[in-house]
Amino acid sequence: MEKKQLYIQTFGCQMNVQDSEKMAALLQDSGYEATDDPKRADLILVNTCSIREKAAQKIYSQLGRFRALKEQNPHLLIGVGGCLAQQQGNRLFRRAPYLDLVFGTHQIHRLPELIEAREQTGGRIAETGFYERVCSLDIPALPPAGTISTFVTIMQGCNNFCAYCVVPHVRGREESRPLPEIVREVENLAARGIRQVTLLGQNVNSYGKTLGDGPDFADLVHALGKVAGIERIRFTTSHPKDLSTKLIDCFGKVASLCEHIHLPVQAGSDRVLKRMNRGYTAETYREKVAALHRACPGISVTSDVIVGFPGEEEDDFQATLALMREIRFDNLFSFQYSEREGTAAVGMDGTVCDSVKCERLRILQDLQEEHTLAKNRACVGRVERVLVEGPSKNGREDMTGRTRGNRIVNFPGERELVGKTVSVLITEAFLHSLRGEMEEKEREDVH
Repeated sequence: MEKKQLYIQTFGCQMNVQDSEKMAALLQDSGYEATDDPKRADLILVNTCSIREKAAQKIYSQLGRFRALKEQNPHLLIGVGGCLAQQQGNRLFRRAPYLDLVFGTHQIHRLPELIEAREQTGGRIAETGFYERVCSLDIPALPPAGTISTFVTIMQGCNNFCAYCVVPHVRGREESRPLPEIVREVENLAARGIRQVTLLGQNVNSYGKTLGDGPDFADLVHALGKVAGIERIRFTTSHPKDLSTKLIDCFGKVASLCEHIHLPVQAGSDRVLKRMNRGYTAETYREKVAALHRACPGISVTSDVIVGFPGEEEDDFQATLALMREIRFDNLFSFQYSEREGTAAVGMDGTVCDSVKCERLRILQDLQEEHTLAKNRACVGRVERVLVEGPSKNGREDMTGRTRGNRIVNFPGERELVGKTVSVLITEAFLHSLRGEMEEKEREDVH
């Protein structure tokens, strides 16, 4: 029997990427195999993000393009999952009446059942209810053959309710997976040739709080540091208020934990941080970054910043720039504030006009580009250990990989290097990457 073709398009965060892998794994048993061509698909799933308005608009545009495929093939099924689906539910059918299925973030485990029901009844289905536990958390999502790096979800949901953030409303409350279950998954991945795992959660620093008096996130990192074959461990995302001394110490004690942390600050003004309900001050944030540098002097610190949050005055924005100049982040993801339905910030006074938000974002990004380029240029002349991921996208006959500090490095090399960790002398620095030459001894070892 010929298998049906499944096309999944993923928007948003790394957790969505892994959720899509789980969807594909679940549907294999229902006779679907993955395709990278939506024109060949019998089923298209769009895994969505709604954290910012721009992401939502991209999704609606893509759905419009898939509508044309449905007009050509009436038997094509189109489903929408993820955060936008959770938020909109049945309303998505009004915006896109050609959809067949809408399923929320707690409904992934029911996907085969929901698709079968749609095929049998012909009626549109929307399921967005929350369950007491997230049943999809323990679904194995095996990476494609030859993959050397993958994600491992350790928890889902968030209890923080930052004023701008929709995550608790679309992902639900925190739920952590048991530590032994995560260790077994990572051991199985190592047996399949995985060299690097990135641990995922909306707030990984809260890991374990739903497990009673059991292990915390630092305990999990120590446990995974003992898994044979796993050379590198990364994690995201880390909330500053829950960054413990115990976890900071892991950077100096767990050999496989990479020297990089993504620690979103969001603003450098205490007044704005309080309105955001972030639970820390700018000074507390500075102290935690200083502690990270003491524990691991070479650590790379990246962050997130929102400009134009309601009530942000010029002095508040200048406080953010001052914090950036002091800390000098290795990289930064920055955004204009956009109002998200259901969050506490909706209707707050002090709306910042779009032109001011745009100008503040430009100033902030210009400053960060100076810092990033300076940090990258400081790498020139160093020898970095690079885990080779595959061919470079730069068009040359290069390979690409990342340093332990999470910088991209392109260098001349051959495909048999994939999965190996090699020493590369950094010769050039750019805004988004480094370029280098593999050490001669490494070349001899490869050949």
